[in-house]
Amino acid sequence: MTAERSPTAADTELHSDPAAEPDPNVDTLHAAVSDSPRPPRPSAVSASLTFGWRALLKIKHVPEQLFDVTVFPIMFLLLFTYLFGGALAGSTSAYLQELLPGILAMTVVFITIYTGVTLNDDIDEGVFDRFRTMPVWQPSVIVGALLGDAVRYTIASTMVIGLGLLLGFRPEGGAIGVISAVALLLVFSFSLSWIWTALGFIMRTPESLMGVSMLILFPLTFISNVFVDPRTMPGWLEAFVSINPVSHLVTAMRGLMHGTATAGDVIIVLGLSAVFVVVFGPATMYLFHAQQ
Repeated sequence: MTAERSPTAADTELHSDPAAEPDPNVDTLHAAVSDSPRPPRPSAVSASLTFGWRALLKIKHVPEQLFDVTVFPIMFLLLFTYLFGGALAGSTSAYLQELLPGILAMTVVFITIYTGVTLNDDIDEGVFDRFRTMPVWQPSVIVGALLGDAVRYTIASTMVIGLGLLLGFRPEGGAIGVISAVALLLVFSFSLSWIWTALGFIMRTPESLMGVSMLILFPLTFISNVFVDPRTMPGWLEAFVSINPVSHLVTAMRGLMHGTATAGDVIIVLGLSAVFVVVFGPATMYLFHAQQ
Protein backbone atom coordinates (compact mmCIF):
# COMPACT_ATOMS: atom_id res chain seq x y z
CA MET A 1 0.00 0.00 0.00
CA THR A 2 1.45 3.28 -1.13
CA ALA A 3 1.47 6.11 1.38
CA GLU A 4 -0.16 9.29 0.23
CA ARG A 5 2.27 12.17 -0.27
CA SER A 6 1.45 15.26 1.71
CA PRO A 7 1.14 18.44 -0.45
CA THR A 8 4.22 20.55 -0.50
CA ALA A 9 4.39 24.33 -0.38
CA ALA A 10 5.07 24.42 -4.12
CA ASP A 11 1.89 22.43 -4.82
CA THR A 12 -0.13 24.71 -2.63
CA GLU A 13 1.19 27.76 -4.46
CA LEU A 14 0.61 26.13 -7.84
CA HIS A 15 -3.04 25.20 -7.26
CA SER A 16 -4.05 28.19 -5.19
CA ASP A 17 -6.67 30.47 -6.66
CA PRO A 18 -5.25 33.99 -7.21
CA ALA A 19 -8.72 35.48 -7.02
CA ALA A 20 -9.21 34.01 -3.57
CA GLU A 21 -6.20 35.85 -2.20
CA PRO A 22 -6.20 39.39 -3.63
CA ASP A 23 -2.96 41.31 -3.61
CA PRO A 24 -3.23 44.08 -0.99
CA ASN A 25 -1.04 46.34 -3.12
CA VAL A 26 -3.51 46.12 -6.01
CA ASP A 27 -6.42 46.99 -3.73
CA THR A 28 -4.54 49.97 -2.34
CA LEU A 29 -3.69 51.24 -5.81
CA HIS A 30 -7.27 50.79 -7.02
CA ALA A 31 -8.62 52.70 -4.04
CA ALA A 32 -6.16 55.52 -4.56
CA VAL A 33 -7.04 55.87 -8.24
CA SER A 34 -10.81 55.61 -7.82
CA ASP A 35 -11.05 57.89 -4.80
CA SER A 36 -8.77 60.67 -6.05
CA PRO A 37 -10.78 63.56 -7.55
CA ARG A 38 -10.27 64.26 -11.23
CA PRO A 39 -8.80 67.73 -11.82
CA PRO A 40 -11.32 70.19 -13.27
CA ARG A 41 -11.23 70.96 -16.96
CA PRO A 42 -9.29 74.18 -17.59
CA SER A 43 -11.29 77.20 -18.64
CA ALA A 44 -11.06 78.68 -22.11
CA VAL A 45 -8.98 81.60 -20.80
CA SER A 46 -6.62 79.34 -18.86
CA ALA A 47 -6.09 77.02 -21.81
CA SER A 48 -5.49 79.92 -24.20
CA LEU A 49 -2.94 81.48 -21.87
CA THR A 50 -1.19 78.13 -21.50
CA PHE A 51 -0.79 77.73 -25.25
CA GLY A 52 0.29 81.35 -25.44
CA TRP A 53 2.99 80.59 -22.89
CA ARG A 54 4.05 77.64 -25.05
CA ALA A 55 4.62 80.05 -27.94
CA LEU A 56 6.82 82.21 -25.72
CA LEU A 57 8.82 79.19 -24.55
CA LYS A 58 9.59 78.37 -28.17
CA ILE A 59 11.11 81.84 -28.49
CA LYS A 60 13.12 81.24 -25.33
CA HIS A 61 14.61 78.01 -26.67
CA VAL A 62 15.10 79.38 -30.20
CA PRO A 63 15.93 83.09 -29.72
CA GLU A 64 16.81 83.38 -33.41
CA GLN A 65 13.06 83.75 -33.96
CA LEU A 66 13.38 87.32 -32.69
CA PHE A 67 15.64 88.21 -35.60
CA ASP A 68 12.69 89.38 -37.69
CA VAL A 69 11.33 91.60 -34.91
CA THR A 70 14.64 93.24 -34.01
CA VAL A 71 17.08 93.41 -36.92
CA PHE A 72 14.69 93.87 -39.83
CA PRO A 73 12.76 96.84 -38.35
CA ILE A 74 16.02 98.63 -37.54
CA MET A 75 17.41 97.93 -40.99
CA PHE A 76 14.27 99.14 -42.80
CA LEU A 77 13.98 102.30 -40.72
CA LEU A 78 17.62 103.30 -41.21
CA LEU A 79 17.64 102.37 -44.88
CA PHE A 80 14.56 104.26 -45.98
CA THR A 81 15.13 107.25 -43.70
CA TYR A 82 18.63 108.05 -44.90
CA LEU A 83 18.34 106.70 -48.43
CA PHE A 84 15.08 108.38 -49.49
CA GLY A 85 14.44 110.99 -46.80
CA GLY A 86 16.29 113.84 -48.44
CA ALA A 87 14.87 113.16 -51.90
CA LEU A 88 11.24 112.66 -50.88
CA ALA A 89 10.78 115.13 -48.03
CA GLY A 90 13.71 117.52 -48.25
CA SER A 91 15.24 116.31 -44.99
CA THR A 92 15.60 113.04 -43.15
CA SER A 93 14.06 114.52 -40.00
CA ALA A 94 10.85 115.56 -41.76
CA TYR A 95 10.59 112.24 -43.57
CA LEU A 96 11.10 110.28 -40.35
CA GLN A 97 7.96 111.83 -38.84
CA GLU A 98 5.87 110.32 -41.64
CA LEU A 99 7.88 107.17 -42.26
CA LEU A 100 8.10 105.70 -38.77
CA PRO A 101 4.38 104.86 -38.34
CA GLY A 102 4.43 103.25 -41.78
CA ILE A 103 7.57 101.20 -41.10
CA LEU A 104 6.09 100.09 -37.79
CA ALA A 105 2.87 98.96 -39.47
CA MET A 106 4.72 97.21 -42.29
CA THR A 107 7.04 95.37 -39.89
CA VAL A 108 4.30 93.99 -37.67
CA VAL A 109 2.05 93.09 -40.62
CA PHE A 110 4.84 90.94 -42.05
CA ILE A 111 5.39 89.25 -38.69
CA THR A 112 1.78 88.02 -38.67
CA ILE A 113 2.75 85.44 -41.28
CA TYR A 114 4.58 83.35 -38.70
CA THR A 115 1.36 82.45 -36.89
CA GLY A 116 0.23 80.35 -39.83
CA VAL A 117 3.74 79.04 -40.50
CA THR A 118 4.11 77.82 -36.91
CA LEU A 119 0.69 76.18 -37.01
CA ASN A 120 1.48 74.44 -40.29
CA ASP A 121 4.76 73.21 -38.83
CA ASP A 122 2.96 71.76 -35.78
CA ILE A 123 0.54 69.95 -38.08
CA ASP A 124 3.39 68.57 -40.17
CA GLU A 125 5.23 67.25 -37.10
CA GLY A 126 2.11 65.64 -35.60
CA VAL A 127 2.07 67.86 -32.51
CA PHE A 128 -1.31 69.27 -33.46
CA ASP A 129 -2.91 65.81 -33.36
CA ARG A 130 -1.87 65.51 -29.73
CA PHE A 131 -3.40 68.88 -28.92
CA ARG A 132 -6.75 67.86 -30.38
CA THR A 133 -6.97 64.86 -28.04
CA MET A 134 -6.53 66.98 -24.93
CA PRO A 135 -9.63 67.81 -22.81
CA VAL A 136 -9.40 71.56 -23.37
CA TRP A 137 -11.36 74.18 -25.25
CA GLN A 138 -10.19 73.33 -28.75
CA PRO A 139 -9.94 76.89 -30.16
CA SER A 140 -7.49 77.69 -27.34
CA VAL A 141 -4.75 76.03 -29.39
CA ILE A 142 -5.17 78.71 -32.06
CA VAL A 143 -6.09 81.63 -29.81
CA GLY A 144 -3.11 80.90 -27.57
CA ALA A 145 -0.73 80.97 -30.52
CA LEU A 146 -2.16 84.32 -31.60
CA LEU A 147 -1.77 85.73 -28.09
CA GLY A 148 1.83 84.54 -27.96
CA ASP A 149 2.57 86.27 -31.24
CA ALA A 150 1.15 89.50 -29.82
CA VAL A 151 4.27 89.62 -27.64
CA ARG A 152 6.38 89.54 -30.81
CA TYR A 153 4.36 92.47 -32.18
CA THR A 154 4.96 94.42 -28.98
CA ILE A 155 8.72 93.76 -29.10
CA ALA A 156 8.89 94.94 -32.71
CA SER A 157 6.89 98.07 -31.87
CA THR A 158 9.19 98.89 -28.97
CA MET A 159 12.29 98.47 -31.13
CA VAL A 160 11.01 100.72 -33.94
CA ILE A 161 9.70 103.47 -31.67
CA GLY A 162 12.81 103.41 -29.47
CA LEU A 163 15.13 103.76 -32.44
CA GLY A 164 12.89 106.43 -33.95
CA LEU A 165 13.12 108.54 -30.81
CA LEU A 166 16.90 108.28 -30.93
CA LEU A 167 16.90 109.39 -34.58
CA GLY A 168 14.67 112.39 -33.93
CA PHE A 169 11.08 111.14 -34.14
CA ARG A 170 8.86 113.49 -32.15
CA PRO A 171 5.21 112.36 -31.91
CA GLU A 172 2.99 115.40 -31.36
CA GLY A 173 0.29 113.16 -29.91
CA GLY A 174 2.51 112.35 -26.96
CA ALA A 175 2.75 109.06 -25.11
CA ILE A 176 -1.01 108.52 -25.23
CA GLY A 177 -1.03 108.88 -28.98
CA VAL A 178 1.84 106.43 -29.42
CA ILE A 179 0.27 103.87 -27.09
CA SER A 180 -3.07 104.23 -28.87
CA ALA A 181 -1.41 103.71 -32.25
CA VAL A 182 0.40 100.58 -31.04
CA ALA A 183 -2.82 99.23 -29.51
CA LEU A 184 -4.65 99.77 -32.80
CA LEU A 185 -1.82 98.00 -34.62
CA LEU A 186 -2.03 95.02 -32.27
CA VAL A 187 -5.78 94.70 -32.85
CA PHE A 188 -5.35 94.86 -36.62
CA SER A 189 -2.45 92.37 -36.59
CA PHE A 190 -4.32 89.92 -34.36
CA SER A 191 -7.24 90.01 -36.80
CA LEU A 192 -5.01 89.70 -39.86
CA SER A 193 -3.33 86.63 -38.36
CA TRP A 194 -6.56 84.67 -38.76
CA ILE A 195 -6.02 84.73 -42.54
CA TRP A 196 -2.65 83.01 -42.28
CA THR A 197 -4.00 80.63 -39.65
CA ALA A 198 -6.69 79.48 -42.07
CA LEU A 199 -4.08 79.07 -44.79
CA GLY A 200 -1.99 77.06 -42.34
CA PHE A 201 -4.61 74.30 -42.51
CA ILE A 202 -4.74 74.42 -46.32
CA MET A 203 -1.11 74.69 -47.40
CA ARG A 204 0.90 71.47 -47.40
CA THR A 205 4.22 72.90 -46.22
CA PRO A 206 5.38 75.96 -44.27
CA GLU A 207 7.37 77.05 -47.31
CA SER A 208 4.30 77.13 -49.54
CA LEU A 209 2.41 79.12 -46.92
CA MET A 210 5.28 81.59 -46.68
CA GLY A 211 5.29 82.03 -50.45
CA VAL A 212 1.55 82.67 -50.70
CA SER A 213 1.64 85.08 -47.75
CA MET A 214 4.49 87.09 -49.23
CA LEU A 215 2.66 87.21 -52.56
CA ILE A 216 -0.28 88.86 -50.78
CA LEU A 217 1.58 91.14 -48.38
CA PHE A 218 4.19 92.62 -50.69
CA PRO A 219 1.61 94.50 -52.82
CA LEU A 220 -0.38 95.50 -49.73
CA THR A 221 2.64 97.02 -47.97
CA PHE A 222 4.66 98.52 -50.81
CA ILE A 223 1.69 99.75 -52.88
CA SER A 224 0.43 101.86 -50.01
CA ASN A 225 1.04 105.18 -48.30
CA VAL A 226 3.90 103.83 -46.18
CA PHE A 227 6.67 105.52 -48.17
CA VAL A 228 5.13 108.23 -50.35
CA ASP A 229 2.04 110.41 -50.57
CA PRO A 230 -0.57 108.64 -52.76
CA ARG A 231 -1.40 111.98 -54.43
CA THR A 232 1.90 111.74 -56.32
CA MET A 233 0.88 108.40 -57.87
CA PRO A 234 -1.00 107.75 -61.13
CA GLY A 235 -4.77 107.80 -60.76
CA TRP A 236 -5.30 104.05 -61.08
CA LEU A 237 -2.57 103.34 -58.52
CA GLU A 238 -3.91 105.96 -56.13
CA ALA A 239 -7.33 104.28 -56.35
CA PHE A 240 -5.83 100.98 -55.22
CA VAL A 241 -3.93 102.65 -52.38
CA SER A 242 -7.12 104.34 -51.18
CA ILE A 243 -8.83 100.97 -50.59
CA ASN A 244 -5.75 99.19 -49.28
CA PRO A 245 -6.29 98.08 -45.63
CA VAL A 246 -2.63 98.76 -44.82
CA SER A 247 -3.03 102.36 -46.06
CA HIS A 248 -5.98 102.88 -43.72
CA LEU A 249 -3.96 101.44 -40.84
CA VAL A 250 -0.99 103.71 -41.54
CA THR A 251 -3.24 106.78 -41.85
CA ALA A 252 -4.85 106.07 -38.48
CA MET A 253 -1.50 105.39 -36.79
CA ARG A 254 0.04 108.59 -38.14
CA GLY A 255 -2.95 110.54 -36.96
CA LEU A 256 -2.84 109.04 -33.48
CA MET A 257 0.90 109.59 -33.08
CA HIS A 258 0.75 113.20 -34.27
CA GLY A 259 -2.60 114.10 -32.73
CA THR A 260 -4.50 114.55 -36.01
CA ALA A 261 -6.51 111.33 -36.16
CA THR A 262 -10.25 111.43 -36.65
CA ALA A 263 -12.78 108.99 -35.27
CA GLY A 264 -13.46 107.86 -38.81
CA ASP A 265 -9.84 106.81 -39.34
CA VAL A 266 -9.90 104.58 -36.27
CA ILE A 267 -13.37 103.18 -36.96
CA ILE A 268 -12.35 102.09 -40.46
CA VAL A 269 -9.40 100.10 -39.09
CA LEU A 270 -11.52 98.53 -36.35
CA GLY A 271 -14.18 97.68 -38.93
CA LEU A 272 -11.64 95.99 -41.19
CA SER A 273 -10.30 94.06 -38.21
CA ALA A 274 -13.80 92.87 -37.35
CA VAL A 275 -14.34 91.72 -40.93
CA PHE A 276 -11.14 89.66 -40.84
CA VAL A 277 -12.20 87.92 -37.64
CA VAL A 278 -15.82 87.34 -38.70
CA VAL A 279 -14.81 85.87 -42.06
CA PHE A 280 -11.63 83.97 -41.31
CA GLY A 281 -12.30 83.01 -37.69
CA PRO A 282 -15.17 80.62 -38.53
CA ALA A 283 -13.30 79.46 -41.64
CA THR A 284 -10.30 78.57 -39.49
CA MET A 285 -12.44 76.62 -37.02
CA TYR A 286 -14.18 74.78 -39.88
CA LEU A 287 -10.81 73.73 -41.28
CA PHE A 288 -9.70 72.80 -37.77
CA HIS A 289 -12.62 70.40 -37.26
CA ALA A 290 -12.45 69.15 -40.86
CA GLN A 291 -8.97 67.79 -40.20
CA GLN A 292 -10.34 65.61 -37.40
